[in-house]
Amino acid sequence: MPFMVLIETIRNVIRPGTLAVRLAANIIAGHLLLVLLGNQGPSLASSILAILVTVQIALLVLESAVAVIQSYVFAVLATLYSREVE
Repeated sequence: MPFMVLIETIRNVIRPGTLAVRLAANIIAGHLLLVLLGNQGPSLASSILAILVTVQIALLVLESAVAVIQSYVFAVLATLYSREVE
């Protein structure tokens, strides 16, 4: 029985950490993609640069949508985890 208590305690401690890592990875992935595409701008021709700006705006809108979804997922999972610990 003490072994089960130890396992449950470790699980309850690790869960918020895994949630934080997941959220951070999603945030970093979107920003990294925008930065990598943005660094290509100075070396491109004017016509391709317009396409790059359009793609970056589309990615920014997509990243905003992902941020809204991630905040919802974070709220739901945080509520579930806190309810489970009580």
